[in-house]
Amino acid sequence: MFNSNVGTFDRLFRLIVAGVLLYAGLSVYAGTAIGIVLNVAAAIVALTAVFGFCGLYGLLGINTRNTETNSQS
Repeated sequence: MFNSNVGTFDRLFRLIVAGVLLYAGLSVYAGTAIGIVLNVAAAIVALTAVFGFCGLYGLLGINTRNTETNSQS
């Protein structure tokens, strides 16, 4: 269906960013419109990390996943 285009470091970074956004949305801006936006953004970032596919990367042709094969010449 979708080809993975998010590398390991990118996925880890996205999970950290999602955690920060979720913390800000649930504690710092709790009960506000900004808090809701931060929570939705955290969910999107976390899902791209979990599934390893970013739609924006696909549109822009970016691939941070290591696709090297172990073939010898």
